[in-house]
Amino acid sequence: MSVVLSVENIDVYYGASQILFGLSFELRAGQTLALLGRNGAGKSTTMKALAGILTPRRGAMTLAGQTVTGARPYQLARLGLAYVPEDRQVFPQHSVADNLLIALKQGPRGEEDWNLPRIWKTFPLLLPLRHRPAGRLSGGEQQMLAIARALMGNPRVLLLDEPSEGLAPLVVASIATLLRDLRAAGTTILLAEQNMHFCLGIASDVAVIDKGRIVHRCDIAGLRANDEIRRRYLAF
Repeated sequence: MSVVLSVENIDVYYGASQILFGLSFELRAGQTLALLGRNGAGKSTTMKALAGILTPRRGAMTLAGQTVTGARPYQLARLGLAYVPEDRQVFPQHSVADNLLIALKQGPRGEEDWNLPRIWKTFPLLLPLRHRPAGRLSGGEQQMLAIARALMGNPRVLLLDEPSEGLAPLVVASIATLLRDLRAAGTTILLAEQNMHFCLGIASDVAVIDKGRIVHRCDIAGLRANDEIRRRYLAF
């Protein structure tokens, strides 16, 4: 599998406070990589740096072989990176269908794999809600909408920040099923989570982050077998 997203030794700050320290990892085509860590470990900061919301002071990032360090969010979106933030950020006054159509565009190589008919098929929960204002959806429905909206841009890479946070167990199970289906369809996903059990049935590979550094990399079977890593970095 070819490398789609590469992060090399990035340092990221909030003001004078350094949050990420020499962070490095690779994401390959078709891979679902879980970025796992406790609250405050640096997961969301990593996602914001990848999405262009924060600019690394050191290091480099490449997307599909193109250097994108310091690129703006709209430039990254045009190059095929889709970001679903932790707080979803749907347009509350617009309908579900309008939220989706706002994001509709071809992929960076002219891909048109994702469109409204495919979204309704993949997200059947959204079809009867298509005329409802997004602000009137439940948290789980908004999370589904945010993921669907990201896919409408036909991205190379899908970034998901804490997609299970604050949702009821049945909704979390539905999102897990959706992400497994996306992985089976070949979607390339980076998933930032503190819920290890949610990721065990979804991800193919794991990067464990602690205090702004990647401290362990393995496949999902390796994480299952490594009690020490789970206890040291992921137990709550």
